[in-house]
Amino acid sequence: MRASPIRIPTVTSDTDWDFCFHLSQQTKIPEHQRTDESSPTSGSEESEEDTKAKEKVIDHMSHPREKLAQSQKKIAQLIKGKKNIEANKELIRCVTLSRIIFGEEHWKCAQALATLAYGYLTLRGLPAQAKKHAESAKNVLLTWKGTTTSDKEEKQILETLVMLYYTLGVVCLLQNHGREAYFNLQKSERNMKELRESYKGGTCGLQVSEKDLTVALGRASLANCRLNLALVYFEKAVDNVIANKGDSTSELVSLYQEIAQIEQLRRNHEQAIQYLHQAHSICVSLYTEVSPQAAEASALLAKAYAMSGEVQHKGDLLDPGTEPRSPALQADYLPTELGA
Repeated sequence: MRASPIRIPTVTSDTDWDFCFHLSQQTKIPEHQRTDESSPTSGSEESEEDTKAKEKVIDHMSHPREKLAQSQKKIAQLIKGKKNIEANKELIRCVTLSRIIFGEEHWKCAQALATLAYGYLTLRGLPAQAKKHAESAKNVLLTWKGTTTSDKEEKQILETLVMLYYTLGVVCLLQNHGREAYFNLQKSERNMKELRESYKGGTCGLQVSEKDLTVALGRASLANCRLNLALVYFEKAVDNVIANKGDSTSELVSLYQEIAQIEQLRRNHEQAIQYLHQAHSICVSLYTEVSPQAAEASALLAKAYAMSGEVQHKGDLLDPGTEPRSPALQADYLPTELGA
């Protein structure tokens, strides 16, 4: 079911931020609450109601930049708590605040839009909305006529471009536009390479991981029937995962299954079976032999044996008649969390 785009709220629709434009009216303290600093008070303390009223006024007087920082911090907490819908609402709020602070044509507004687009993709699984906001971010960056004032800003713009083109590429993949997907993902790859070079071997805090981008490039290559290139990307992704998480992580399961699919298309059935055996072994070791993950891995392995023409195998697999989902369809295109 195609989800309808979610409108980004304007400033006037956010009651908190009406105060940013009407401070002279909203922050006036009633006459009966004022105290004369030049004369001593009667010694009576503030009531609890007065204290709460003043705290509320102070909250509404907070600078938009402070509110933006608070929202960005809150997003990380919400994602950690798996509250994806609430996190996405905060991303919308960040766009609103960025427009207030920097203006709609500033690159920081494009940064907020690109992050929102990535959020719609990874947190909500809504490619239509993701594409809409990614295109908006792209248009802002293309028309922006300002200049960066520091290396930090240049790096932030590169990070935005990596995320922007990755989002557009994955959306195109989900919409079966293989050529456009590969084109956008290549742009993301080039910007990521430039960004890593700018850090000169240091760590850069990218939202999009190198593994996610490499896998997406592999899938785009597969969608364009470039099997050898797809295999190169997937093998690179496997090496990346093993280097960072070891050779028994669950992340390898879908990668081995997709490599097996490529090998089957190349008619290398023995190679495909070897990769599926590796995926099955990881599932059994991490879960149990009767777990859904192991059962699905068994079904894929049984089907691979059937395709290779071998009838007999170890006998620990499901009935070859069990129809597994295609690895390309079952694999998650997206990281489980924003910034994962």
